[in-house]
Amino acid sequence: MENLDWIILGGYFAILFAVAIWVILQKNKDTEDYFLAGRNVGWFVIGASIFASNIGSEHVVGLAGAGAESGMPLAHYELHAWIVLLLGWLFLPFYMRSGAFTMPEFLEKRFDSRSRWFLSIFSIIGYVLTKVSVTIYAGGIVVSALLGMTFMQGAILTVVITGLYTILGGMRAVIYTEALQTVILILGSCFLTYKGFEAIGSWSDLKALAGSDHFNMWRPATDPDYPWTGMVFGGAIVGIWYWCTDQYIVQRTLAAHNIEIGRRGAIFGAYLKILPVFIFLLPGIMAFALKQKGILVFDRADQVFPVMVQTLLPAGLKGLVAGGLMAALMSSLASVFNSSSTLFTMDVFKKVYPNTSEKRLVRIGQIATAIVVLLGMAWIPIMEKIGGGTLYRYLQSVQSYISPPITTVFLLGILWKRINAKGAIATLLFGLIMATLRIIAELTYLDGDGRLIEGASGFFATFAQINFAHMAIFMFIACLVVCIGVSLATAPPAYAQIKGLTFGTLSAEQKASAKNSFSRWDVMASVALVIVIIGILTYFRG
Repeated sequence: MENLDWIILGGYFAILFAVAIWVILQKNKDTEDYFLAGRNVGWFVIGASIFASNIGSEHVVGLAGAGAESGMPLAHYELHAWIVLLLGWLFLPFYMRSGAFTMPEFLEKRFDSRSRWFLSIFSIIGYVLTKVSVTIYAGGIVVSALLGMTFMQGAILTVVITGLYTILGGMRAVIYTEALQTVILILGSCFLTYKGFEAIGSWSDLKALAGSDHFNMWRPATDPDYPWTGMVFGGAIVGIWYWCTDQYIVQRTLAAHNIEIGRRGAIFGAYLKILPVFIFLLPGIMAFALKQKGILVFDRADQVFPVMVQTLLPAGLKGLVAGGLMAALMSSLASVFNSSSTLFTMDVFKKVYPNTSEKRLVRIGQIATAIVVLLGMAWIPIMEKIGGGTLYRYLQSVQSYISPPITTVFLLGILWKRINAKGAIATLLFGLIMATLRIIAELTYLDGDGRLIEGASGFFATFAQINFAHMAIFMFIACLVVCIGVSLATAPPAYAQIKGLTFGTLSAEQKASAKNSFSRWDVMASVALVIVIIGILTYFRG
């Protein structure tokens, strides 16, 4: 990096901290202020925050690496924009109607306290295994590559800077800095895509160099890595969990003043969600093509994006893209910090100590954040063994194991009033056992590249080799059977208690209110997005 790059990067951090300080000076009066920004955030900021929260390390580092290594199949996950629409149109009205702070709290209102306790603890552990550790790991890679530090120095720097404004400013600091970071991230990544095209020549040259297989999203159902059946159906199961039930994302829409604003934020976020196909995955394919030409040199897929920045960009633009990389890492990390502290404070600590003052609850959330960070850093050496060695695949594989039971409980809980508390907790416990067995099997029988170790055989060796996306389908079907079976075998829930929390218990007033919460423009924008998604799926068919 040259002097101009450092000046631009320094300017980015100056603006970022100016925004953070302005927000911090607004003061947080209570937990609603600290964890949900006072429920007074506009749709643009909500949509930008959804995008920035999602586009973290797994996209900046991992998705570009996956593009270089495997091509377009993982674009299926980026086209989950239709599931973000599902959040706004199906799930959000029930969440906001319940008045819940968190997703575990909603489960308690719909089912019972056992489901709330389970999801609270399960989510916090899941954040350590996926979001926190992955983001810190990628932060170390990116910062060390760009700033000449060691891996651990880069990881610690990312954590300290992000943790500082997150702890002091809470959700309001997170959500407004993410709006800024979204702009920086998109601009920087668009410049890199442009420079990649410039180095290659044209779209036809790119297709010729990379090969048609790199542009095919639809791999055979027997493909060991990315079968289309797993990408479409297994991916949808993971997507509903991530976009519609995970505190990490849903918390942004809960910061809206009403359902209409929250839904529009989700629609805007859904449009932004398509961008990673073109600003992260496509540059990864470009990197593969440029490696064939001898222009780029990299050993690991996770080095692709930093190497492209260092090699292709001139002074000034390099600093801007470095700012975009840091923005993605920090926004993702800030989001998981805030979500972790919200879950622990509101769903664990406050349940045990219900008379705790608002000020002390905020302090407890800050302490919980620090503990989650330390646990995430401790998990990094283990996560390198899971998921075939590529960061994005690691994330998708672990999420494929933890998402089916949660998707089942939320989806059935909202769609069918007959599902009861016993069915919900049985499903969650069953899913936990299955996910644990799968992760243990991978650690025991597979090497760092996802291949069976020499001499391994038997049921668990076969179990470990099932494609991660197909595993999500099998687990989801099993969870459906458990949830429906246990619910029908036991007494129905008290319908008066769950009024308004599932389709079968909506009152006439609630139905009328739902119809009045959107305009024809909301519908048209949503339909147009679905058409765009179908167009992309059709184009990249090999």
